[in-house]
Amino acid sequence: MRVVIVTESFPPDVNGVAHCALQTARHLAARGHAPLVVAPATAAGTEADAQAPCPVVRVPSLPLPGYPQVRVALPSRRVAAAITDHRADLVHLASPFVLGVRGMAAAARLGIPAVAVYQTDLAGYARTYVHAGEGAAWRRIRSVHAAADLTLAPSSVALHDLEAHGIPRVKLWPRGVDTVRFRPDHRDEALRRELAPNGELIVGYVGRLAPEKQVELLAGACGLDGVRVVVVGDGPSEPGLREALPGAVFLGRRTGHDLARIFASLDVFAHTGPFETFCQTVQEAMASGVPVIAPAAGGPLDLVAHERTGLLVPPRDADAVRDAVRTLAGDPALRAEYGAAGRTTVEGRTWEAVGDQLIGHYADVLSARTVVAA
Repeated sequence: MRVVIVTESFPPDVNGVAHCALQTARHLAARGHAPLVVAPATAAGTEADAQAPCPVVRVPSLPLPGYPQVRVALPSRRVAAAITDHRADLVHLASPFVLGVRGMAAAARLGIPAVAVYQTDLAGYARTYVHAGEGAAWRRIRSVHAAADLTLAPSSVALHDLEAHGIPRVKLWPRGVDTVRFRPDHRDEALRRELAPNGELIVGYVGRLAPEKQVELLAGACGLDGVRVVVVGDGPSEPGLREALPGAVFLGRRTGHDLARIFASLDVFAHTGPFETFCQTVQEAMASGVPVIAPAAGGPLDLVAHERTGLLVPPRDADAVRDAVRTLAGDPALRAEYGAAGRTTVEGRTWEAVGDQLIGHYADVLSARTVVAA
C-alpha cells in the first residue's frame, strides 16, 4: 500500500501530532508498505529527515505569531505533486487544518481515498487564545473531515464531539505507547536526589508550556510541604510559569531515554490541560509505573481509571489538583498500587497493535471505494 501522510507537524517538532505521524510512518514501513510524509519545513532545517523511516517532502512555512515553535505551511503545489509522484493509494491526513486542507483537496481532485485523523481540539484553542471563534473552528473542522472517507477519533469524548457536530463516518482509533522505552525500571535515584535534594515527593508535568495546558494550576501543589514540582517542556508560557510556580524545577524540552528516565523517577504525574483529545503523556506516565492526576475531560477519561490508576479532578480547579497531590503524597502504598495498575493497563497498547488497527481502517476504506467503483 502506498500512503502519503500529510501532517501539520513532524520531527524534529516535539508534540503529539508529530509523534503520531512518525510512529505511523514507522509502522507502515515495518509492515512492508510504502509511506511518504508531507510536512511543513522547520526552522531547524531537514537534518532530522535523514533519520525518518521514509522520504519526507517539506513545504515552506512560517512560525505562528506568538508561538514560534509551531509552524504553519504556506500555499504550495508540493502537496499535490507529492501525492501524484508517489502514486498514492491512500492519503492520511494527520490533524488536518492548514496543510491537511490542501491534502484533502488534492486527494479529492485525484480521486484518491483519504483518512483524516482528528488530534487537536481547535475549538478549545479558539476559546483559550482569542476568546471567540469556537463556531468557526468547528465549521473548519467539519468542512475537512466531512470530505474524508473516514475520520478517526483518538478517544470516546472526541468521537462524541465529532458526531455531535455533524461529522460523518467516524471511528475510534487510540494511540500507542512505547512500553519498552517507558517503563518503571528506568527510575533513577541519582536524578531524584538532584531534583529533590531533601527527599521531597516529585510531582511532574510533561508537555508544551502554552496557555491551553493551564500548567499554572500546579501552583497549589508547589505550596505543599515536602513536594517538589518538576516541569518538562518549553513554550511561550514558560516565563509566566516560572513566576507562577515558585520552587518548581524547569528542565526544558527532553526526549528519548532522558525523558523516559525522568518519567520513571516521578512519584506522581499531573496533567492540567482540559483540551486533550487523547493525552499521550498520561499513557507514558502509566507505562512508567507512575500514578496520574488529570482533569476529568477529554482523552484522560478513557485513560485514567479513577481511584485505580490515578485520580481524575474537575477541570480548571487548582484546589482539586492540590488536594489530589496531597492525597497521593500522604499514601505511598496507594501510589504504588495506582502505578502498578497503570503499567498493567497500558502493556497491550503498543504502537504495533494500534498501527495494525490503522492498517485495518485503511483496508476498509479501500474496500469500500472498490465496491462503489464496481
